[in-house]
Amino acid sequence: MADGISYTGDGGGSWWSSARQWIRTARPDEPDAHGVRLGLALGGGFARGISHVGVLRAFERARIPIHCIAGVSAGAIVASAFASGSTSEEIERIAVHMRFSDIARWRFSRRGLVGSDPMRDFLARLLKVLTFENMQIPLAVIASDLTAGAPAVFRDKGDVVLPIRASCSYPGLFQPVRYMNHCLVDGMISMDVPAAPLRRMGATHVVSVALPAPVETVDPQNILSVVTRCFQIMTVRTEAQWRRHSNVVIAPDVKDMGWNSFEHARNMIDAGERAAKAAIPQILRWFPDLGPESEVNPQASAVA
Repeated sequence: MADGISYTGDGGGSWWSSARQWIRTARPDEPDAHGVRLGLALGGGFARGISHVGVLRAFERARIPIHCIAGVSAGAIVASAFASGSTSEEIERIAVHMRFSDIARWRFSRRGLVGSDPMRDFLARLLKVLTFENMQIPLAVIASDLTAGAPAVFRDKGDVVLPIRASCSYPGLFQPVRYMNHCLVDGMISMDVPAAPLRRMGATHVVSVALPAPVETVDPQNILSVVTRCFQIMTVRTEAQWRRHSNVVIAPDVKDMGWNSFEHARNMIDAGERAAKAAIPQILRWFPDLGPESEVNPQASAVA
């Protein structure tokens, strides 16, 4: 049913009004008339995850339906917000004012430097609903289970806040999250882009959004840079795994943005939209009823 351990128990303008009616009125758990069920996989990247908002904006404007969505780390926050019924414009209004203190509080312990308790209030402002079963679009949130040594895929029903906090718990910085005798940390440890769970949720076509990180070329100078460099090496080695489950890969040009670059939110959102627009003509071929590709204004960006 899912990778590793599966936890299945316990606004806008006129353009959005049209897009919202198209995306939300059709049942998201059923394919379109051509048998297509599109899954959107949002990868991790800390502050760079804000660029996912631009990807969603481009999908809304092109009226591309999303039948299921999955997220890892920062991608889990954006995926959950959108699945809950928040529009890209509503997510953007919060994202542009977001700061590290909205999701973390310095609280030193042997397991990490910060706790994610503030994320509860932040998610309560961002999400329309807080349980999987009430999501408007089927959702999966992926964390990494250090106890089992496997991905932990949360979906179907139950609280969504704890899985998101776990999925964002960057090891070495954030303290792990405990759940039913399991120790959970950042989903990127086990799955940097969650394409595979969408296939298990019935997606016939998967669009993956990967967020390239700045490449460290010098010796790490502190514990955070050591962990970050480890992530970079690991994601390069595991990239082929999620790519084989992806039909299209969108890679916003945010590699020059630091992990804590919240002040550059608008630039990252624009980068996400540019990258998605470049991929939309290919995606529209899966939905002939949406009209000619000439209605979309794609721009050059990094799409693999």
